[in-house]
Amino acid sequence: MNSEEKLILLDERLKLQQPQCGFGILEICCRNCVMGPCRISPFDGGPKLGVCGANEDTIVARNLLRKIAVGTSAHSDHGRAVAEALIKVARKEAPGYEIKDEFKLIKLALELGIDIKDKKTEEIAEKVGEVCLSQFGNQEGELIFTKRAPLKRQKIWKELGITPRGVDREVVEALHRTHMGTDQDYINLMKQAQRCALSDGWGGSMIATDLTDVLFGTPEPILGQVNFGVLKEDYVNIIVHGHEPLLSEMIVIASEDPELINLAKEKGAKGINIGGICCTANEVLMRHGISIIGNFLNQEMAITTGAVEVMVVDIQCIMASLPEISSCFHTKIITTSEKAKIPGAIHIHFTEENALEKAKEIIKMAIENYKNRKKENVLIPENKMDLVAGFSYESIYYILGGRFRATYRPLNDNIINGKIRGIAGVVGCNNPKVVHDQIHIKLVSKLIENDVLVLQTGCSAVACAKAGFMDSVKGLNYAGKGLREVCEAVGIPPVIHMGSCVDNSRILLAATCVVKEGGLGDDISELPAAGAAPEWMSEKALSIGQYFVSSGVFVVFGITWPTFGSKNLTKYLFEDIEKEVGGKWAFENDPDKMADLMLKHIDEKRKKLGIDKARERVLYDMAMRRELE
Repeated sequence: MNSEEKLILLDERLKLQQPQCGFGILEICCRNCVMGPCRISPFDGGPKLGVCGANEDTIVARNLLRKIAVGTSAHSDHGRAVAEALIKVARKEAPGYEIKDEFKLIKLALELGIDIKDKKTEEIAEKVGEVCLSQFGNQEGELIFTKRAPLKRQKIWKELGITPRGVDREVVEALHRTHMGTDQDYINLMKQAQRCALSDGWGGSMIATDLTDVLFGTPEPILGQVNFGVLKEDYVNIIVHGHEPLLSEMIVIASEDPELINLAKEKGAKGINIGGICCTANEVLMRHGISIIGNFLNQEMAITTGAVEVMVVDIQCIMASLPEISSCFHTKIITTSEKAKIPGAIHIHFTEENALEKAKEIIKMAIENYKNRKKENVLIPENKMDLVAGFSYESIYYILGGRFRATYRPLNDNIINGKIRGIAGVVGCNNPKVVHDQIHIKLVSKLIENDVLVLQTGCSAVACAKAGFMDSVKGLNYAGKGLREVCEAVGIPPVIHMGSCVDNSRILLAATCVVKEGGLGDDISELPAAGAAPEWMSEKALSIGQYFVSSGVFVVFGITWPTFGSKNLTKYLFEDIEKEVGGKWAFENDPDKMADLMLKHIDEKRKKLGIDKARERVLYDMAMRRELE
C-alpha cells in the first residue's frame, strides 16, 4: 500500500466514531449477562432498572470496579514478569542480564525478612524474587509493601478493611463481585475497588519498580533529549515502544555491539540509533539517557517520518493500526510478547532465556531494512528538547542532603517556610479528544508558576519534557520565585521526571519520605499535595488514581469521568470518601480551573498544618537570647 489516501490516522478514526455512545460515556450500560445488554435512561420515562433489577448506582459501580481490576492486572502482570526475570537471572538462566544494583537488592532482602548471612548475591536475588512473586498469589494477611506506608495510613486501611491481601486475589474478587447477581451495593463495590487498586500501587507496581531497579540499576539524574528531532536521517532508527523494559534493555545492549555497528555501516548507515515511545521510552531514558521520540499519540506519526526501520513493541498502549500505517512505508512492526500480538505484524517470541539473541536478530532485521528506506519520503521534524530525568525517591535523598547526609529535610523545610507551596503529581496518558499534550502543559505551567514542585511519570512526563519544563536551566524560567530559588540551589528542574507509569509507586514513596521526615503531619493525607491525570484514557489510570485517593491524596481527572451516570456514586467519590480515607476525586476539563482546584487544596492543607502564613526571620541578639532563658 503506497497511496496516501489510504493512510487513516488516529484523528480521522476518532472523527469516524462520532457521535460516540452517550450511554457508554456515562457508564450506564451493562453487558455482564446475556439478559442484556441493558441501559439506564437519564431521561424521564426511560428504563431505570436493568433486567435483573440493577439500578444506575450498581451498574456504574460495577463498571468502574471492572476497569480498576483491568488496570491493576496490567501493571501487576508487568511486576510479575520482572519478578520471574529476576529469579531466572539469579539461576543463570537468562544470559545477557545481570544484577546492577546489589545495594538495593540487599536492602530489599532485609525488608522482606530474608536471611542474607553467608549468602551469595544470586541466592539472595532468587529468594527476593520468590518472595515478591508470592505476593501475587497471597491469599490472606497483608501485602508486604503496605508496611512502607505511614503508620496512620496503615491503621486507616485496616479499620476500613481495604488492606490488600494478594494482587491476584483482589483482582479475582473484583471480577467475582461484578458477576451478575453478586455485589449490588455501590459502596461495598467501591471498598473492593480501593483494595484492588491498593494491591497495584503498594503491590504489583511497587514490585515492578523495585525489581527493575535491582536488575537494571536505580535511576540517577541523567541528561537526555525528547521529540521527533532525535531521529537521525543517516542512522538505522529503531523504536522501542510499550511498557516492559526486559526487552528494551537488551535492545540497548545489543545496539552497542561493534559487530552490529559495523554491519550498519556496511549497509550505508553511520550507525544505530535507538529511540523510545511511551513508558518503555521512560525506562531506557532513566537508565541510559536514550532519547524519547514521543508519547502515546506520537506512535503513528513516528512511522510517517519515513525514517524508522523497525518499531519493536511489547505490551500496553500499542495501537492496532501500526501494521496498517507501516504498510505505507518501509517500517517493520515487530511484536514480542505472547500476550500482545497484532495481525499484520512480525512476531518474534521473546523470553528472558533468549533475550540477547532475539535483540540482535531484531537489530539485524532493522539494518537489512535500511536499504528499503525511500529517502524522498523521509521528513524528520527538527524539534527536540534537552531534559534531566532519572529521579527516584532514593536519588532525591542524595540530591537534597548529599552523599553523607542524605535527607528530605531541605524539601520539608522549604515547604514549611513557603518557598515551595506544595507538591503535585501530574501523570497519565494522552487523549485524542483534546489538543495533544496541551492540558498537561497548561496545568503544569500554572502549578510551577505558583511555586508547586511537580513530580511526573509516563506520557505526561514526556509532554512536559517536550515543553522544556525538565531542562534544568530553561525550566527555571517557568517557575515561581520561591520554587526557582530552591531548584537553583539544589540543581534540579522544577518538574521532576520519576519514570514510567508503573513508577507512580516512586511518588507514593517520595510522599511517605516527606511524612517520615517530619513537620508536615503524620500521614500522606495531611501533606500540601495533590494529583492529576489531565488527559487520561486507559484503565490503568483509574487504578492509579484510586490507589492515590485511597492513600490520602486529592486527585483530579480531565477529559471525562466514568461515574456521571450515578449521582450517588459520584457524590461518594467526590465528597464522602474523603471522610474515610482522607483523599477524594474531582473532575475538571479546563487546565486553568484544574490547577485552581489543586492550589486551593494545597493551601487548605497548609492552613491546617499552620504553615499558611510567612514567618519573618528574626536574628536574635544576646539580650533577646537571655530573655528566652
